[in-house]
Amino acid sequence: MTLGLILILLIVLFSPFIAKPVEQNLEFFLFVMGIIAAIISGVLTKELWIKALENPINITLVVLLASLLFKWLKGHVERFITKLTQVLEMHIFLTLMIVILGLLSSIITAIVAAIILVSIISILPIDKKTEIRIVILACFSIGFGSVLTPVGEPLATITTSKLNQDFSFLFQLVGMEVIVGVLVIGIFALFFIRPTQLNKEAIHDKPESYKSILIRSIKIYVFVMGLTFLGSSYETLVNRYLLDLQVGYIYWMNMVSAVLDNATLASAEISPAMESDTIRFILLSLVVSGGMLIPGNIPNIIAANKLDITSKEWAKYGLPLGLTMMIIVFVYLTMQQV
Repeated sequence: MTLGLILILLIVLFSPFIAKPVEQNLEFFLFVMGIIAAIISGVLTKELWIKALENPINITLVVLLASLLFKWLKGHVERFITKLTQVLEMHIFLTLMIVILGLLSSIITAIVAAIILVSIISILPIDKKTEIRIVILACFSIGFGSVLTPVGEPLATITTSKLNQDFSFLFQLVGMEVIVGVLVIGIFALFFIRPTQLNKEAIHDKPESYKSILIRSIKIYVFVMGLTFLGSSYETLVNRYLLDLQVGYIYWMNMVSAVLDNATLASAEISPAMESDTIRFILLSLVVSGGMLIPGNIPNIIAANKLDITSKEWAKYGLPLGLTMMIIVFVYLTMQQV
C-alpha cells in the first residue's frame, strides 16, 4: 500500500509537467488519481463517496455565483479599475491589490478573493509574464491571509475546530507572521515587478460566456472531489510515518501540500495536546507550500484555469519563491524556539 501511494504521489506531482493532456485536464486527472489512491489505501467506501460529493458543493456555488456576479458587473468593475490605474502607477496598484486581497481573504474567503483577483487581472493591460508573476504572488498572499479566521479556508476551519478554539485563536497564534508575510510579498512586488503596459486594444480578455463559467464551476467541483479522495487516502500514511517525527522534519515533509489537500494534512497532524510553537510550525509550512504548485490551493487552480497559466509556468516562479519563503519562515520559527 505504501509504495503504491508514493507512486501515485509522484505521478500526481510530475505528470502535469510532462504530459500535455494531463496539463489540460488537471482537475479530472486529480479526480481519477484520487479514486485510484483511495482504492489502493482501502478507504473507498460509501461514506467517502458521500463526503466527496458533499464537500465541493459550497465551494462550487461560491465560484459559480461570484463568477456570474463579476460577469454582470464587468463594465462597472472595468471602469473603476481604469480610473484607479490612471491615478496610481501600475506596479503600485498591483502591490495594493496583492496586500488588500491577502488581508481580506480571511473575511471574504480565499475563493472570493481569488475570483476578484482573476476578474481584475483579466482586464488589466499588462504583459503575460508579469500577469503570471502577479497572480502567483497574490495567491501566496491569499493563502497566507485566509488562515487568520475559521471562515477564510478549510485549513483554518478544521484547525480551529480540532483545537476547540474560538474565532480569534488563529489570529492570535500566527497573526503577526501572516500579516508580515503578506506585507513582504507586497513589498517584493513593489520593488521587483515592473509590468509592461499594453495598448487597451491588446487586452486578451473577452466577455466570459455562461458556458465557460459553468465548465469552470464543474472543474472546481471535480477538483475538490479529487482532493477529498487524495486526502483521505494519505491520512493513514501521514498517521503512520509523520506524526512521530520531530516538528522540523514535519515542516519540510509538509511540502507535499503543494499537491495534496492541506486541510487534510492539518486534520491528521494537529492535536490539542501540541504546544503552540509546534502548531505554528505546521500551519505556516502548509500555508507556504500550498502556493508552490497549481494543485496546492483552490485559489491557485481558479486563477490558473481562468488565466490559462500552465503547470510549468506556475512552477517556474512558484517553486523558487515558495522554497525561499519556506527557508525564511523555518529560520524564523527555529530562532523563536531558542
